[in-house]
Amino acid sequence: MENEDTKKIQEMKTDLNLLLECLKYQMDNPFSQKEALVTIHSICQQNSDAGVYFREIGGLVFVKNLAKSSEHSMVKEAALYTLGTVAEKNVYCQQTLCTSELFEDLIWFLSNNDSNTNLKRMSVYVILVLVSNNRTGQTLVRETGCIKILSELFRAILSKYELNLSDKNVFQSYQLWSSVCSALCVCVNNPQNDENQMLCCSLFPHANDWLINCMIPEIIRPICSFIGLTLANNTHVQKYFISVGGLDVLSQVFVQLESDSHKTLSSAKLAVVVTKTVDACIADNPTFGEVLSKYHIVSKLLALLLHESLDLGEKFSIILTLGHCTEACAEKLSLNLREYPFEENEAEQLKDINMKEKNIEEYWKKAKEILHRIEQLEREGNEEKIQREKYKDNVSSVNINIQNTLKHLHTDSIGGGSKVEDKDKSQSRTFHTYKSHGFMSKACINDDQMKTLLKSANPVNACYSESGKNKTSYIANSGCNQNLHEETFEKKDCVSQSRSIYIMFRYNK
Repeated sequence: MENEDTKKIQEMKTDLNLLLECLKYQMDNPFSQKEALVTIHSICQQNSDAGVYFREIGGLVFVKNLAKSSEHSMVKEAALYTLGTVAEKNVYCQQTLCTSELFEDLIWFLSNNDSNTNLKRMSVYVILVLVSNNRTGQTLVRETGCIKILSELFRAILSKYELNLSDKNVFQSYQLWSSVCSALCVCVNNPQNDENQMLCCSLFPHANDWLINCMIPEIIRPICSFIGLTLANNTHVQKYFISVGGLDVLSQVFVQLESDSHKTLSSAKLAVVVTKTVDACIADNPTFGEVLSKYHIVSKLLALLLHESLDLGEKFSIILTLGHCTEACAEKLSLNLREYPFEENEAEQLKDINMKEKNIEEYWKKAKEILHRIEQLEREGNEEKIQREKYKDNVSSVNINIQNTLKHLHTDSIGGGSKVEDKDKSQSRTFHTYKSHGFMSKACINDDQMKTLLKSANPVNACYSESGKNKTSYIANSGCNQNLHEETFEKKDCVSQSRSIYIMFRYNK
């Protein structure tokens, strides 16, 4: 097994060396360079160690320079895509690429009018990968001005509220816009970055306009993710969001979606997405939830909570939001009781307060009933799982007893005894022996089949399976390597190219 793994690693290294060689000697052939880059991407995606080795042989730096220097857009796009994949798979490669120089190159791609939509999208992808889970990347994206370019794209890419996503050009623009949303999300959070949150909150008015004017999943989901992460755990940003009418907009969108949820399942799911964004806004300061009272959000949340299509996680999100909404109401009632004296309208005010308290109690009573129902379903599910396990154990015990009995009978049949036996006993032993051998043979077949299935399910084995079928076509065989060293430079280039073409065919077929 170790020999096979060592052999595969050596093959991977040989493949990457030849592909890098192909990139260097095919500068006048953009199609070959593109295919080589796509193959490098495929290898590194399957094996994170491949990215480390590619960095060690100078491939990462070469591809980065190629993305900047190549005159062909297809080569630039493929180079950026390869860089993104390698950085995403390996943190060391991410750190190597995370430089102000690369961010400045990406800014140039994004701000250049000659860059097509796909090249810009690949540039945004690299930014996302470099910034994700990387405090240094978040700092560089701000200091180089890259986050400002992303903000401009967020405002400018989509110009009309009526999106015809069946149109190819519109759909490509939407994909770029969606990628920008994702990049902005990792700029402000994961880890949380207060400075970047303050910069990105300037986009809230634009986001509000899109939410209220284009109420479709393709817009609501990315914008709610961006808003939720930008204001999470940041009171200053939350106050600004409320000041520009953001919480009112979310409430209006939620009310509409909750109303539509009785007709369509997708509206119920979207309503939960909006609920999570509302909760992110009021979680740190429940008094912000007072804005929601004029939209009767609590009763709408309870109605949504009863939707049968929602899973436990979605219902839990609704209950959390309910808690934060009613917490603000309870605090307000308490303040009223302590601070305001009751004079002429005392009885009427007390009646009003008692009614509000009663409503809140009713809401929580319903919520508790739903929680109890959820817990009951979980218990029933666990009990059913335990019963299945017991049934499996019983079946296993029966199988073991059968095997032991068959083995015992098999032993009896071959264990000797008196040579003079009647014909019936001889036939009986023959029958038992046949059954025993048949049972063991079947077990062996099943075991072999299982090993074959496991082997074919392994992505590394699947990748190199074709090579194993035809050993003469291995690109790493010693005969080819010897010929490479013996031939002239021109012949070496020709052989390397043909072998690189084989590698690209093998990995990309």
